[in-house]
Amino acid sequence: MRLKRILAITLAAGMAMTSLTACGGGKTAETTAADQTTAAGKAEETTAGGSGEKKVLSVTTWDNDTSPQFQAVIDAYMEANPDVEIKIIDTSADEYNNSLGISLSAAQPDPDIIWVKDMGSMLQMADKKQLLPLEDFMKADNFDLSVYNGAAEQLQYNGVTYGLPYRSDWYVLYYNKDLFDAAGVEYPSNDMTWEEYYELAAKMTSGEGSAKVYGTHNHTWQALVTNWAVQDGKHTVVEKDYSFVKPWYEAAVKLQDDGAIQDYSTLKTANIHYSSVFKNQQAAMMPMGTWFIATMIQSRAADETSFNWGVARIPHSADTEAGYTVGALTPIGISAYTDEPELSWDFVKFASSEEAANILAQQGVFTGIQTEESLKTIASAEFFPEGEENVEALSYTHYSFDRPLDPQIEEIRKVLDEVHEMIMIKQYSIDDGIKELNERVAEIKGW
Repeated sequence: MRLKRILAITLAAGMAMTSLTACGGGKTAETTAADQTTAAGKAEETTAGGSGEKKVLSVTTWDNDTSPQFQAVIDAYMEANPDVEIKIIDTSADEYNNSLGISLSAAQPDPDIIWVKDMGSMLQMADKKQLLPLEDFMKADNFDLSVYNGAAEQLQYNGVTYGLPYRSDWYVLYYNKDLFDAAGVEYPSNDMTWEEYYELAAKMTSGEGSAKVYGTHNHTWQALVTNWAVQDGKHTVVEKDYSFVKPWYEAAVKLQDDGAIQDYSTLKTANIHYSSVFKNQQAAMMPMGTWFIATMIQSRAADETSFNWGVARIPHSADTEAGYTVGALTPIGISAYTDEPELSWDFVKFASSEEAANILAQQGVFTGIQTEESLKTIASAEFFPEGEENVEALSYTHYSFDRPLDPQIEEIRKVLDEVHEMIMIKQYSIDDGIKELNERVAEIKGW
């Protein structure tokens, strides 16, 4: 097994991670009754037995019910610190940034801990002084950033550390082995061009109506188009001229017109989560982030699914070698309004530690610290697909950011999202969409 080689590649590429890929949309935004703990009662809470007092921390998560990426670390911390209770404020991924922004604008002590969904929002929170700088905590603890192999330094904004690396993700291709076996078609390889992928998607599309199996699945994010446009590292999603995205939109629209992917409007209107499409075996393939490995392992462990699945490297352009991918980093930080700064720092340290990395590896989650032990753990997990090719799929040779570290990326992303939708529902031609992108982004950037 080429674990050491894979690890070396992963570590090297991890040095440059600076952004975060969204992780899907699940349930509607909600906050449990426990999360409504008032500031007055929050700092200390009497246990049911009355034998002591617990300190309470509140943390923000998204789609916590569909992925173990947060809960495993939260549970481990509370087990190691029985005098601490952690309250979870969970929101759907699609509403997370908006909900968090509203909460922080009120300058309330909840939440204490913030998992940052994307880098643009972290920059905005830092500019608004809503995140606590971590330098004083790190200095007091002689905290060693080298364990992150340069990723922590890449997270610094204006020379200040507002978050530590928690999770790292990059895009791979998931496929349903059982559907491929039934069709008598070879599985996707780790060296497949996008043209070969499109041909494979057409070949694997079958059936009609509710029984139809789509050759592949594109979720509604614009990233499922623009990611491949920046995969070779020659462009970012912040550009003066967006003509480079044209062939990728042409390909996406053709997949939709040919019926090889579900219709964008249907997915958007019905708020269909990508995980349900793959779990229900409605698609033979699906490009998605490595975070979905944990979701599938969890699904098999809970007997929600029983089919065999595999993972391959994301396809690449004909003029680009195999191993190029697009990815992101999830930071974890502390709210500037917390009334438990020291305890919050203790949790942040734990959540971004090697110990947490190995805990998350058991759930199939890749973290900001990649160790040989954690990679072995992921590859040997009970429900991780068997075969050397699946382990090889976890390696990459080049890592492009889904979004650059740009203070205006969130504003620009909204434009990208709006134009993406108009193109996919055919209210705009691709050329008209590109023209609007050029004009609106230029206005935002002052070009």
